[in-house]
This record gives sequence, C-alpha cells and structure tokens, in this order.
Amino acid sequence: MTGSTPAPFTVADYRARMERAAHAAAEAGLAGLLVAPGPDLVWLTGYAPTAVTERLTLLVLTPGHDPVLVVPTLEAPDAAHAAGAPALTLRDWTDGKDPYAVTAALLDGHGRFGISDNTWALHLLGLQRTMPGTTWAALTDALPMLRAVKDAAELELLAAAGAAADAAFEEIRNVPFAGRRESDVGRDLAGLLRRFGHSQVDFTIVGSGPNGANPHHEVGDRVIQDGDMVVLDFGGLKDGYGSDTTRTVHVGEPTDEERRVHDTVRAAQEAGFRAVRPGVACQDVDRAARAVIADAGYGEYFIHRTGHGIGVTTHEPPYMIEGEEQPLVPGMCFSVEPGIYLPGRFGVRIEDIVTVTGDGGRRLNNTTREMVIVG
Repeated sequence: MTGSTPAPFTVADYRARMERAAHAAAEAGLAGLLVAPGPDLVWLTGYAPTAVTERLTLLVLTPGHDPVLVVPTLEAPDAAHAAGAPALTLRDWTDGKDPYAVTAALLDGHGRFGISDNTWALHLLGLQRTMPGTTWAALTDALPMLRAVKDAAELELLAAAGAAADAAFEEIRNVPFAGRRESDVGRDLAGLLRRFGHSQVDFTIVGSGPNGANPHHEVGDRVIQDGDMVVLDFGGLKDGYGSDTTRTVHVGEPTDEERRVHDTVRAAQEAGFRAVRPGVACQDVDRAARAVIADAGYGEYFIHRTGHGIGVTTHEPPYMIEGEEQPLVPGMCFSVEPGIYLPGRFGVRIEDIVTVTGDGGRRLNNTTREMVIVG
C-alpha cells in the first residue's frame, strides 16, 4: 500500500514559500530570516545537506531582495541541484574565509532577525560577534504559523502518511501481544510503517499495563500480559510528511472500569474533533476534549495538551493547549489526542490527525476508535 509516487514540489512552489516567509517576516517587524539546515530549510528550498557539519550553511531571506543561500564551496554543487535552487542565489565561501562576514554583508547590521530554532549556537554566536548591533528571535517564537497552513499538495501527502499509519494499525492488531515484550511489538510497528511507505520512523510507543500511564514511555522489556491495556502511538515521515496516530488495545476481555475509561477518552476525542472549525481558537479544541474527561471525574489524569501541529516534522505549531488563542485556519493540520493515565495501573489515549476544512474538520486517520481486543 505504498500508493503512487507523489508529484514533486516545483521551483514555483519553493519560490512562493520563500516569498511568503520574507513577507511574513516584514509583517512581524523583522529585517529578515536566517534558516540553517533542518526542516525549515527543506520546506523553503528542498535542500537537505547530506551531512551537517561545523561549516556554515544559511538561507538568508530579506524583504525586497532575492533569497541567498550561503554555503561552503565544497557543498555548493549539491545545493545547486536542490529543487528550489533556481529560485535563489548561491553565495559560497571557502575554508579559511569568515562565513559570518559573508553573511553579514547581506544584512542590516542593526536589524532584528528571525533565526531557525535548530541553528547551532556556534553560528548564532558568530553572527552576533560579527554584527553586535543585531537582535535575534527564534523562528518558532517570531513566526510560529509559518508552516502551519498546508496547501493542497501538502494535504495530500499528509493524508497518504495517515493512511499508511492506519494500514500499519490494521496489521498490528492481528499479531500476538500476550507473552511478547513491548520492544517486540515496537519492532513490528516500525517494520509495518516502513512496509507501507515510511522512510523514517520517529517513534513507536508500546505502553502495556502500568507503562501505559506514562504518555511517552516508548518501549521497554516488560512482557505484555493477558488483561493488559496497551497504548500504541506511532508515526514518522512518508514522502517528507508526518504521520502520528494512537490507538489503545486490550489483551483479552477488559474490565468494566477499563471500558469506562476507554469510552470516556473516545468521547473526549470526538468532542475535540467536533470543536474544529475555522475561526475557533486552538485552546477551544483542548477545552472541548478536557471538559469530557473532567466531567467523568478523571480531569487530574489528563496530563498533557490535546494536540500539536504536524507537517514536515511530526511535532510543530499550532498547539491545542489552554492559552493558545491562535484561530484555526483551513489547511492547518494537527493531532487531537486526549488521554487518561492512572498511575501504576494503565493508560488510554486515542489520536487522529485532523485538518481544518472550510466548515469544520476532516480526520486523516480512520481506523476504529472502539476498543480493539488483541490476543
């Protein structure tokens, strides 16, 4: 179920993204943006260096000027072959030259700039030393919604990633659980994600019994037993875009309490999904899901936000959390994943990726949210 190969993004796509980013920077009162290797650079230019070293690579976006990619000379040939390279100018520098001086020549030495979150401290300090009159802001703080609204092609890729994760769940529910270690099931999940087209597996959480009460337990050596609730949370990247889904299964027949907790989380997840529509604040999705769990008496056991954005990374803005007043916009994609975690006993979480449509929301994960019994 790998599906057809998606059409690659074009030079026009990358040019439009860089223009949008430069315009957003100006709107935010920034003199420009500097983007180091990482997800932002891939999204803006299609360029991902084969190795990230101490040599400076930096995309410079300033309003009213063409984009410039400052790159080591020995890496310039690879950069020139990136899909978005025709939409920018390469400015290479050789070993022995000062790359910060090369970059500074492109900038207002007294401006305020946004800089990508994963820029090495070595490079930011070098820029500050070369341009002591500048000030800096992390890109996530300065422009948190830069990548948040996806276009039609991105939505198609996210939907395909979600469908691949769904296919993995449909297979994993049929494997043996009882008597096997969590790590065994985790390996099965990782293999299934790759089988269904993922090039990168970011996480495979298998939280059985009391381990399920830790939302980020991942996997361990605990042997799964009959009577265990098991939280399965897994995802990664397929064709450059993320998947992330959670289903909670049970080994054998559950108790009445386990069913009640699962039903509560399922109702909360439905309420969070139903709250999604354009103009609604992100925090209102959190409030809708949280209210169901609180009303059922489990409020203190819902210990994390209701959701996070997803795109070229599996966690990114926007966040469905109290205090986030950012309104939802068609094209945003994020998780809706409430949970209940009873310390020392078990946990339940149910998660779908949801995209905002013109009049509501659409799920990108479509496996059953009913409790699944496994063997």
